Amino acid sequence: MSIVRHHERLETSVLLLVVGIILTVIIGGIVEIVPLFTIASTIEKVDGVRPYTPLELAGRDIYVREGCYACHSQMIRPFRDELERYGHYSLAAESMYDHPFQWGSKRTGPDLARVGGKYSHEWHRRHLINPRSVVPESVMPGYPHLMRDLDYHDIDAHLRTLSHLRVPYDGLEGAIEHAREDLEAQADPTADKTDLKARYPKVATGDFDGVPDRITEMDALVAYLQMLGTLVDFTTFDPARAGAVR
Repeated sequence: MSIVRHHERLETSVLLLVVGIILTVIIGGIVEIVPLFTIASTIEKVDGVRPYTPLELAGRDIYVREGCYACHSQMIRPFRDELERYGHYSLAAESMYDHPFQWGSKRTGPDLARVGGKYSHEWHRRHLINPRSVVPESVMPGYPHLMRDLDYHDIDAHLRTLSHLRVPYDGLEGAIEHAREDLEAQADPTADKTDLKARYPKVATGDFDGVPDRITEMDALVAYLQMLGTLVDFTTFDPARAGAVR
């Protein structure tokens, strides 16, 4: 009864309640924050993870603009059913250059964390224009408007801005200065891709939208989808060196 009386006193006193909340927040903050000062980074570096190419970055912006994250997560949890369906669980390092990350909290459609390379460029184009042409039971809306020309006049400024947020574009020689050339080379089947591949290993290239003489928003979005989950070689990955996104 004594404990109940004291608890009632706490609940009915604004001053005591505020003091209790402040103390709780302080203690919780100390427990959560102080350990972070004992480690060099909260995200372990994983071989293969790189910044987005200019075309992939433009595609990611379209992915966010169109609200794709509302129905598709990009986070595979370390549960058996998810591992068997989607593949290796998501690593924190795979999202280290995302601003903001696209983990998501809802799956109307499948998780896309490992969709890269699973389907052809043509499949993605058809699926985005008319989802039911390849997945009859799909409830996803069509995005035929993505066949319009891509506006990338400020792509170099975009990379420069992200470099201020610690995305290491300034560490990739010529990445910012040649951002437009790299974007065009990735979507042009006939272009010289030597410099592009040197800056961005494992880059998917080619005619993504089926219209080789134009660079469209479809090119950008498909390029982004085709790289998701392809950068890390999980046959050599050491889980002791990196953590899962939980």
